[in-house]
Amino acid sequence: MRDIPEALGAHLARTATTVCHAWRLTRTDGQVMGFTEHDHDLEFDGTVFSAATGFRGSEVETGLGLEADAADVAGAFSDAAINADDLALGRYDGARVETFLVNWQSPSQHVLLSTRELGEVTSAGPAFRVELRSLAARLDQPTGRLYARRCDADLGDGRCGVDLTLPPYRLAGSVVQVVDEVTLIVTGLDDRPPDWFSGGRLHFVSGLLTGVSADIASHDPDPAGTRISLWAPLARRPQPGDALEVTAGCDKAFQTCSAKFANTLNFQGFPHLPGSDFAYGYADDDTVHDGRPIVP
Repeated sequence: MRDIPEALGAHLARTATTVCHAWRLTRTDGQVMGFTEHDHDLEFDGTVFSAATGFRGSEVETGLGLEADAADVAGAFSDAAINADDLALGRYDGARVETFLVNWQSPSQHVLLSTRELGEVTSAGPAFRVELRSLAARLDQPTGRLYARRCDADLGDGRCGVDLTLPPYRLAGSVVQVVDEVTLIVTGLDDRPPDWFSGGRLHFVSGLLTGVSADIASHDPDPAGTRISLWAPLARRPQPGDALEVTAGCDKAFQTCSAKFANTLNFQGFPHLPGSDFAYGYADDDTVHDGRPIVP
């Protein structure tokens, strides 16, 4: 049950009201932005809610239980608010959006209606539409461990334990040439063998793509430097001279953990787990069942 402030409740009980919606967006990097569908800026709860963005919200139906509901917010791209480059580059991914109902004649009279996360974003020309997903949508995401021969930890996380902050696992370089949407020629990686960074991450530290990361598909030598191929196209093309950092990749195999990272004690997979053919098979005279590892 939502508690409505007494002053706002009295206002809503009137025949005519002066209320509107306002949205407070908090990005994962901590930046806070406020927007409102009203025609003047509003200020309350320590945030200025800008009216210059042409925001408007859709209707939303909320039911009982844990079913995930959703709403839409539409607006126009603006350098003073949300611009197309920032949205395309994923700088709003995972942002939290709080929706308020506020009396624009007295902004101190407001109530928080919902807290959601940014979902699917679509754009057409100078306008965009953003889906706001309720926090119950997180329940649809798989959690927990995977039991498989390969490691299920992320390289460098707390379970893995590999320090990726120093060479040879992280090197700095710069873009020399943009071959196509998924292929870059970079410098600074020449002393690493081929495929050292395959499966790793590329992170831009200067230029338009500052703060943007991408997954590396392959890493090969090139006469002009090092050829880096990405799994997916970048939302915007980098420029020659843009600085970047590249982190080593791991294919999650036990042999790689041992030979490349010397980290077998922290391997988070089960290299001796029998495969499906063995698990669904049956005992016979040709198979040895003496407790030894099935996979060497």
